[in-house]
Amino acid sequence: MNIKATLAALLVTLLAPLPALAQGIDETINRIFADYTGWYVSFIFAPLPGTTFSWIALWLVVGALVFTLYFGFIQIKGFVHSIQLVKGDYSDPNDAGEVSHFQALATALSGTVGLGNIAGVAVAVGIGGPGATFWMVIAGLFGMATKFTECTLGVKYRNEYPDGRVSGGPMYYITKGFNERGLPGGKILAVLFCVFTILGALGGGNMFQANQAHAQLAGVIGDYPGWITGIILAAVTFAVIVGGIKSIARVTEKVVPFMGIFYVGVSLIILIMNYDMIAWAFGQIFMGAFTGLGVVGGFTGALIQGFRRAAFSNEAGIGSAAIAHSAVRTKEPVTEGYVALLEPFIDTVVICTMTALVIVITGVLNVDPETGLYVWNAEAGRIATEGEVSGVALTSAAYARAFSWFPVLLAVAVVLFAFSTMISWSYYGLKAWTYLFGEGSSKEVVFKIIFCLFIIIGSAANLGPVIDFSDAMLFSMAIVNIIALYLLMPIVKREVNSYIARLKSGEIKRFKH
Repeated sequence: MNIKATLAALLVTLLAPLPALAQGIDETINRIFADYTGWYVSFIFAPLPGTTFSWIALWLVVGALVFTLYFGFIQIKGFVHSIQLVKGDYSDPNDAGEVSHFQALATALSGTVGLGNIAGVAVAVGIGGPGATFWMVIAGLFGMATKFTECTLGVKYRNEYPDGRVSGGPMYYITKGFNERGLPGGKILAVLFCVFTILGALGGGNMFQANQAHAQLAGVIGDYPGWITGIILAAVTFAVIVGGIKSIARVTEKVVPFMGIFYVGVSLIILIMNYDMIAWAFGQIFMGAFTGLGVVGGFTGALIQGFRRAAFSNEAGIGSAAIAHSAVRTKEPVTEGYVALLEPFIDTVVICTMTALVIVITGVLNVDPETGLYVWNAEAGRIATEGEVSGVALTSAAYARAFSWFPVLLAVAVVLFAFSTMISWSYYGLKAWTYLFGEGSSKEVVFKIIFCLFIIIGSAANLGPVIDFSDAMLFSMAIVNIIALYLLMPIVKREVNSYIARLKSGEIKRFKH
């Protein structure tokens, strides 16, 4: 046996135990998290007594309704002005900030548009029937007012530094806003929010995304070690985030529109190909919203699934978007509130509705030809589907009915969605990190390295309880954030009244570009 063969045999012998060792570490981490954090995960996602509707989703939906009424349906009255602001009609290039209105919108959207629109809608429709889409849209429309409130506060109370950088988000408006109103406990709530944000960023905004990206790639090109995907994603992500919010914004302003146009474009083509069924599909959505069309739970089941998935999809009330929007170039906080209210509209009302229509029209949901009602799979707890698939696989199957090559492109889209979500959440986590440990390039690099290491871990491991805990952290952010929004919304009301008065008087002028 030559030296090369001996070394190769020795290497194989040394590496052979690694998969088992990795699996053992994986199982150990899972067990520790399940034992020590399972109670908290169960608490955050616990259903209301006698229902399957989690109280945290209701917390978000009620908040959205309160802000809608308090601001007089600002999402309707301010919609046109929102588009004008995104176009840059009122943008002064000399204002403080790091990114444009459009870039801030793209960065925030990249953190929300993703698997929730692809897999989440399929879950909602599969369990709650087509009617869940109606309630998802309603929840999205109300959520626009929540985004308006939190992002206005994010810009108003941000920190602006001499070098042009800015830091903002709930942790800043909680401390400064509470001090301004003479309210106690601001510092404690801000620290709590930052802890939740960092843990959520490393898990739900990072490991879960990397894990799903690897799963999609492996499903298309064949199984291979997850750490390979992890290293590639970590390297690309680090190259982007090391440049800060300006670098992140330059990427997201290209990636997000590309993903959105691609996904909506394919959806529109399928709808045009089946134009004669569009009215029928909307009828299914509307009737299903109030009758269930044979789905277990009927009206209640459709409402619960629609509200639940909308809350999980557009993140209105979580507070994450306020961090991204705080970096915008403006001296008028309300302008970014107007821009931000477009997010739930694009994310939930447009993209989620497109997905639902394609699923309904393409016939992947099984219907009883005699009764016209959907066939319920009691064992799976959802509507029976072709191939008994659910989640992202159901969406993929629906689009594949029209285009056989779509599952391959969907895998590419999922990777892009995961990548854009990771770079956005790296910024959210970074701002929470610097709030706790102070500003400075060396402190920022430490977090960025930690963040990228977790990408590799997420790709290579199957950390179920870790991901569950991370998701619980994301929605824990909403508990703190919405409490703050309730207490600070009079300040937003004052800002809105002042801005509208100056806009009508002509004091706030348009800029020619």
